[in-house]
Amino acid sequence: MAPPAATAPAPSVDDAAREVVEWLLLEGRHAPGFEQMMDRFCRRLMASGVPLLRAVCALPLLHPQIRTIAFFWRRNAEQVEIATRAHGTETSDEYLTSPFATLIEDGADGLRYRLEQMEPPWPYPVFAELRAQGATDYVAMTVLFAGGRRNVLSFTTDRPGGFSTADLALVDAVLPALGAVLETLALRRLATTVLDTYVGHRTGARILSGDIRRGTGANVRAVLWYCDLRGFTSLADRLPREELIALLNGYFEIMGGAVESRGGEIMKFIGDAMLAIFPLEESDPTGAAACTKALDAAQEALTDMAARNAERAAWGQPTLRCGIALHMGEVMYGNIGSANRLDFTVIGPAVNLVSRIEGLCSRLERNVLTSAEVAEACASRLVSVGWHPVKGLNDPIEVYGLKEKTGTNEGTDE
Repeated sequence: MAPPAATAPAPSVDDAAREVVEWLLLEGRHAPGFEQMMDRFCRRLMASGVPLLRAVCALPLLHPQIRTIAFFWRRNAEQVEIATRAHGTETSDEYLTSPFATLIEDGADGLRYRLEQMEPPWPYPVFAELRAQGATDYVAMTVLFAGGRRNVLSFTTDRPGGFSTADLALVDAVLPALGAVLETLALRRLATTVLDTYVGHRTGARILSGDIRRGTGANVRAVLWYCDLRGFTSLADRLPREELIALLNGYFEIMGGAVESRGGEIMKFIGDAMLAIFPLEESDPTGAAACTKALDAAQEALTDMAARNAERAAWGQPTLRCGIALHMGEVMYGNIGSANRLDFTVIGPAVNLVSRIEGLCSRLERNVLTSAEVAEACASRLVSVGWHPVKGLNDPIEVYGLKEKTGTNEGTDE
């Protein structure tokens, strides 16, 4: 009679934790983003016997618009859901009555609630939703980053009886390694966010790729955009600081939004002026596509400016006027500056010329003026407004305006 087949012993908590930690440090940290890492990590836990229904990871961000980003993993969902919370939501009732507020704001290290043993009223409103989904147990814990920044991770199960002692021991054992990986991904995201915010997405990508040596760069053909706010000096003298900053932010939101929505990139803000580029693609050798995008952006910006002015006038506030200049030419795109302080920007005669063209907008009472190079690429939309001298050039240049007048400049600076 054959002996009974041997049954492989179940792996111990230590062995299971070791496998998850090794995966986190060798593979998990190379995940392209939080979503992928979160999905793979949760499935690793399930493979180790932890019965997950849902998991949530919430991370505070250093971002101009977003305070917190949360990643929701659900057992039967095809992908991880992402939710962001804007600045100010930290004072909302929804946040203050959540378990995460208890952990982040009140300093608790962890929470556990046996949902299947509880009845309303719930200590946190989210528990009613989880219980309706069949959840039996809820655990939340803090994940600390270097410097003490508190992040939160929660796990929910629908197994009768909830999480076992072994389940929680496994999660606790892998938490330090998970925190290290999350911090690595957070720092990567932070670097991208800061660069996108302060130098633009295209330039930020170049910097992250290692293009940071002073003097490095490339020649790029592009449509250059330069806009300037009229009457800003008198406004700055009269308006309180907070109102002036809000006015500038609203103006740049209109100009920058129109540029970026059509594939342009903001190079820099110079006081109340903005420099941007629309690089020519290989499939656009004449620049017609880039010029079209730039002109479309200019018209959108002026339309939005007119709407904003109508609102400001209705409230008795000063209206805004601006000039936008477009020129197509070659620029040097790269690192310029001192040994320890660099600016990744564009320089060259084309940049100087587009700023000089913008200076003609007020004198010619035009919202938009372009060079002959732009007019050649988009002749059907532009009309010559004559030859005019510009600072720095011996000979006058011919400039062009929109055939369809978009009126935001008519009127006074007030």
